[in-house]
Amino acid sequence: MTSVGVSTNDQAGVRRVLLDRPHKKNALTVAMYAVLADAIESASADDIGALLIEASGDTFTAGNDLRDFLEQPPHGDDAPVSRFLRSLITTDVPIVAAVRGAAVGIGTTMLLHCDVVLASPTAKFKVPFVDLGLVPEAGSSVLLARRIGRARAGAALYLGETIGADRAYADGLVTRLVADDALDTEAAAAARAIAAKPRQAVRETKRLVNHDRDAILAAMAREGVAFQTRLASDEARAAMAAFFTRGALG
Repeated sequence: MTSVGVSTNDQAGVRRVLLDRPHKKNALTVAMYAVLADAIESASADDIGALLIEASGDTFTAGNDLRDFLEQPPHGDDAPVSRFLRSLITTDVPIVAAVRGAAVGIGTTMLLHCDVVLASPTAKFKVPFVDLGLVPEAGSSVLLARRIGRARAGAALYLGETIGADRAYADGLVTRLVADDALDTEAAAAARAIAAKPRQAVRETKRLVNHDRDAILAAMAREGVAFQTRLASDEARAAMAAFFTRGALG
């Protein structure tokens, strides 16, 4: 199924979810978040063994489409972006991600909830929330420091430093690096391998690994309150106006 910049396809127990808006660097719109949330939320009931998140083109995602985001800011737990983030945290279906090129903002923070992340040497990870007058989301205020250490998380969050593929692998953001021309094949193989294993054993294992999901949901709720406050601030408006002036994202 194809819709609004996201396509989904189920085969052999794997649900392939493709970010398919390459002309906009796969920047995520409200409509795309709704499709992503539906795809993840329904995976358990649809007897899916693994989710595979990929992207068309040479960019995983430039993060939020800021124009769309500002025209339709998220409000409440039922907002598509909130549903998407919550589904990442609560699903019992393992998630495999294949990353090439830039993974900006939510493009990086969503990976903190994926179980296997394969990346091309071209992959670059950046969380420019503070630069936009905002705060982290997706529980990343807790998970990023837990994953890569507070000092490196500080460089990413406060200094806005980009994390290259080699550093991401060394820090444990990435499961392994794969040659660019083999990335899609290897990611699909990993998803099929997980989907072929005993389904309930896999899901129970993920529930055990994610034993603290309530704490992560609580972190996401705290972030949501702060994010809404920051989004309405003069500081954020000025930062985003400067962003558009630079022409960094259409």
